[in-house]
Parts: sequence; structure tokens; C-alpha cells
Amino acid sequence: MKAAVLEAFNKPFVIHANWPEPKCGPEDAIIKVAANGVCRSDWHVCVGDWGWLGLQPELPHVIGHEFVGEVAEVGAQVKKFRVGDRVVCPFNLGCGTCEYCAAGHQNTCAEGNLAGFSTSGGYGQYAQILKADLNLINLPESVPFTDAASMGCRFMTSFHGIVDQVKVAAGEWVAIHGCGGIGLAATQIANAMGANVIAVDINDKSLEVARKMGAVHTVNAAKTNPAEAIKELTRGGAHVSVDALGIATTCLNSIMSLRKRGRHLQIGLTTQAEKGFVSLPVDMIVAMELQLIGTIGMQPRRYNAMLNMVESGKLRPGEMVTNVFPIEKASSVIEAMASFGTVGTTVIQW
Repeated sequence: MKAAVLEAFNKPFVIHANWPEPKCGPEDAIIKVAANGVCRSDWHVCVGDWGWLGLQPELPHVIGHEFVGEVAEVGAQVKKFRVGDRVVCPFNLGCGTCEYCAAGHQNTCAEGNLAGFSTSGGYGQYAQILKADLNLINLPESVPFTDAASMGCRFMTSFHGIVDQVKVAAGEWVAIHGCGGIGLAATQIANAMGANVIAVDINDKSLEVARKMGAVHTVNAAKTNPAEAIKELTRGGAHVSVDALGIATTCLNSIMSLRKRGRHLQIGLTTQAEKGFVSLPVDMIVAMELQLIGTIGMQPRRYNAMLNMVESGKLRPGEMVTNVFPIEKASSVIEAMASFGTVGTTVIQW
């Protein structure tokens, strides 16, 4: 198959015309990839981040965890899916038997398998999904592949975080720090839940897109102190604040933006600069009774709620897609992420 292969960290992908296709286990499915979103997590992997989390794949490897397409092959034990089914593929792959999967939390599965990390991903023409009956999701005919590719990580992660983890309520003030794919998705979802969203970024073009996603106010953090601006706009601070980027600055700004008893949602994962450790205002967290909440991916059982909102038009992931490129341009998009040079969501179309 044709594939963009990561052969070395901090180097561009190498395009192979005859890379080996992934093999299908008895409980697995092989997906003919129609589209794959380019995620900031891909940049983290390409520069060699996350070794401290055990998320550094052995090279060479075909990454890509935001893929959608049609089922090309199913294992002998797969019962829910057939060749030709349109599917969207959650990146967090449950084992189905650990205590977390048994409780319905496949996104925190003890085995920790991730599509495109543990398996061959969407930067190839064919990708593998482990335990398809548990981990695959049927994609409605009404949702285009390019739109669905933007839901594979950023949108589903934001949905789980905003709706399930911090339980955003109508009328609340929600501050989103970082308006990349995660931040824009969180903006749109919080707006759909009836919240008042303030979007924060250093790129005015990204802030323009955030307004289109429903932000009622925007703050350029390069020009003003975001925590002070948010407290002024909300008369005391946000009820919910989200670090959608994962650097020390956005994490701290998010916490400092909160009112008493506010909830901080951590979606962004850190870089080599932090290696997972960020200094926090612990005394303030105690005195203000702040909550710090993490989120990762989303359980397959929650997809119907999200897809119902997409089909009804309340959520519009396709509006975040600003560029659709062939696989040959994947490296240039990844490189631009190093300097936050991308706006909206880029999708690789096969």
C-alpha cells in the first residue's frame, strides 16, 4: 500500500509506494482509509515527545489516529461489521476485559492501545482496528468522510471532556485556551451546550475561526493578560476553563481564569519542555475549591450522542476543516505546527 512512514524523529515522512498492509486478526478489522485528520498529537509523535508516557512508537511506523473510511476486511470472529461499512475509528482501543472496560470506560483501558500508535494508522491507505466489535463505530451516510476525519480525536475528546467530564451547563462561562483543533471543537461543543465561550489564542486568524464556532468573546494572549481579561468579561472568572494546548503557560492561564469553585479541564498533553510536570498555584486551588479534571478520548458508547448532534446540525465538525491535502503534503502540515502556523483542521484525503 501507499503510506507516509515515520522513519526517524524530527524528520519528514518518507512516502512508500509498496509498504506492507496491516494484517487482520480474528477480532480485528482493516479499514480502507478515506480521510485522516492531521492532529497536533501527530506533531508530538514526530518530534519524539511522550516517551515518558510510553507513547513513542518503534520506528519505522505508520502513524495517524484520526482516520475514517470503509471496512475492507474483518476477522472471523467479528459480528457487527461487514466489508463496505462506513466507519469512524476512535483512537483509544479497549481490550473489553479489564476493570475499566468492564465499567464502560474503554478510553482508559488498562492495556493502553491507541490507533496509529500501537497499530498501523491512517497515514497509510489501510489501517488496523483491534477488537472491531468493541472499538469501531458506524458512520451515518449523511456525514462526509472529511467531516468525520476531524472527529476522530479532537472532536470526540472535546465532547467527552466538555459534556461528560466537566459537565458544562447552559449559561456558564467557559474559557478555551488554545484554538487549534481541540480548542475549536471544544468551543463549538460548549456553545452547543448553551455556554458562553471565551476563546484565547495568540493567532488572530484562529480567533476568527473560534468566533465562527460560537465564541462570544476572544482574547489575544500575546496582547493582553488572558486571566485578567476573562475575569473582567465574566465579572469574576470562568465557571469552566480548558487547557486545549498543553504547555505550562496555557495550563496556568486556564487555572488563573477561574472563579471560585471553578473547574479546570486538562485536554492538552505537554511537550519536551514540561515532560508532564507543570507548576500550579496549589494554595489558590485549595482556597478557591477549584477542581482539576483530566480527559482522554471517548468511549465508543458515547458516539451516538455526538453523532446525533452532528446529524441534527447542532454540531458542525466540517466547518473546522480549513484544508484538504494529499498524503504527500502531510510533512509540511506537521512542520507548520511547530510554530503554531496552522489554522483550523487539516485533513489528508486518500
